[in-house]
Amino acid sequence: MTVLDVAGVLLDMDGTLVDSTGMVDQVWGDFAREVGLDPAVVLAHVHGVPARATLRRFLGDDADIEPWFARISAWENERFDAEVEVPGAVAAVRAIPPARWAVVTSAVRTAALRRMERLGFPEVTRMVAAEDVERGKPDPEPYRRGAGLLGTTAGECVVFEDADAGVRSALEAGATVVVVGGLSTPATEGLPRVADMREVSFGAGPLGVRVTLGAPR
Repeated sequence: MTVLDVAGVLLDMDGTLVDSTGMVDQVWGDFAREVGLDPAVVLAHVHGVPARATLRRFLGDDADIEPWFARISAWENERFDAEVEVPGAVAAVRAIPPARWAVVTSAVRTAALRRMERLGFPEVTRMVAAEDVERGKPDPEPYRRGAGLLGTTAGECVVFEDADAGVRSALEAGATVVVVGGLSTPATEGLPRVADMREVSFGAGPLGVRVTLGAPR
């Protein structure tokens, strides 16, 4: 069992709170096939990265990516109903002391809020979304901004992440990082990890939040 005392909790959404892996793989696999790319190459990059950054990577900086961004967004909207919470995520978030948590996502705000509301998460009052940053994950900007929404620094926060880009973003920002799921990359070496959010408990602590990592609730 591991106990962390922190000032705030910063939560990735896709793959950490919302099980969207199947939807993401379908959408970006369709994109790859339409533009003549190997889906495996695209999918190796896409998780945790803003959609526009992925489009620029594979279509080029000079390409007009907005038509493709609109298509990707429409495809995602068509498939949102298939999403479910990551096991234990709703209950875990509900247990975090109010005003001590924020969502830091590479998704656009309106879609992220709609998806979390549909799955029964508490109202999200603090969020850093794709349109809120100049440089998305793996740049540290998203998690630094998330900590700022809580009136603290990333170094005083714990981040829950499932994607390599997000882990690198959080580490560069100076946060403590907990890996959710089976991600194994050089960036995750030595980091605490949980299989899913059933292995996480939140409560009040001396700095604001006490986080316990251990046996499933």
